Amino acid sequence: MRKMSSAPRPILNVVAALIALAPCALTNAAKAAECTRKDALGTSRVLEVDPATYPRVGLKSFPQTLPLRDGEVVLTFDDGPTPGVTDKVLTALAAECVQATFFIVGRNAADHPDMVRKIARLGHTVGYHSWDHPHLNKMPLDQAEANINRGIEAVQMALRGTASTVPSTPFFRFPYFESTPALLERLEKRGIAVFGADFWASDWNKMTPDEELKLLTGRLEGHRKGIILLHDPQMRTAEMLPAFLRYLQEHNYRIVHIVPAAMKTVSDRTH
Repeated sequence: MRKMSSAPRPILNVVAALIALAPCALTNAAKAAECTRKDALGTSRVLEVDPATYPRVGLKSFPQTLPLRDGEVVLTFDDGPTPGVTDKVLTALAAECVQATFFIVGRNAADHPDMVRKIARLGHTVGYHSWDHPHLNKMPLDQAEANINRGIEAVQMALRGTASTVPSTPFFRFPYFESTPALLERLEKRGIAVFGADFWASDWNKMTPDEELKLLTGRLEGHRKGIILLHDPQMRTAEMLPAFLRYLQEHNYRIVHIVPAAMKTVSDRTH
């Protein structure tokens, strides 16, 4: 997903580009990458998400969620990146060979483009979370969409060196989950899937990492599967994450990595 520079070795350039774009180009037959640590949690499978089939998912906000099996979870992180804290999250995920999805705030991407590229380089999926995390449902429609677009542009600039309102990965999450019917319609017409969550750790509240772990695992046992919302700028979450990943492994939960469907599937949609 990093912008590639020209070089006199075109074959190597093609290979590098394919590696960089891997999170956005996996097919239905794709498998999670091999993990060198045999005792790691690992990523169980890759799930393609087609916005034409799943325009909005997450039972906290919508009637539909992803087609997950019992014991399968999708890890998602909002509001980053934040150097130092997001780094701890990435280290914990890498230690267990786990892939996640990061819904990035555009202003943070503009401030820390190297962190955005690091997230993509490590194979995680990069989604979008507005420019500056406002209450989009309280803004005029065009102003709200402009804020969404500005966020997309900032992340695209960090990833590719070009400010485009066409997202590399058509995944968006509303700040505070505050969508409106009009904004949902516009994003659906653009082929952008909107992500809610099935449950979360409430890590915006003051608590210890141990308290967060207890809260999150209790909710997990109640749901048994789903899209989990966490926040990578929260130090309590970064400190809790290694224990949570161990819990998942010890209790036979499996990680699912979400990626976009083949672009032809999305573009075949009739608006």
